[in-house]
Amino acid sequence: MKVIHAGTDDQIQDAFNIRKKVFVEEQKVPVEIEIDEHENNSAHFVLYDGEKPAGAGRFRILDGKGKVERICILPEYRGKGAGIQIMVEIEDYAKRLPVEELVLNAQSYAVPFYEKLGYAVVSDEFLDADIPHRKMIKKLEQEMTKRSV
Repeated sequence: MKVIHAGTDDQIQDAFNIRKKVFVEEQKVPVEIEIDEHENNSAHFVLYDGEKPAGAGRFRILDGKGKVERICILPEYRGKGAGIQIMVEIEDYAKRLPVEELVLNAQSYAVPFYEKLGYAVVSDEFLDADIPHRKMIKKLEQEMTKRSV
């Protein structure tokens, strides 16, 4: 499996299709909430199993921080490291940008997954699209810093 930074309309559509299957069909999030006004200002990532899209994620800059969003994996790929692959690719992308911190709103059941990746809970539970979430953050070590040490 390989994660790509979506650069074509077809790849971005693959990301949208995965998100619709997971969030809209499976979790019953209204499509108008899932596909939003931030799509054109975001970097999209797609996990492929050969030619088949298997997962997706989105990244954007918000208030000087990297915002990780819409991380989702098709059911048949869950528990097999697919989410980690997407997160590693997004974090590698973010390290090349002028951001020092990543922030995400994790569905509460997924908090342990993100904690294993170095994220820390910084909020009480809140509802987003009627789903319990927790805000989490992670400090980034910039690529430039790594090279100069």
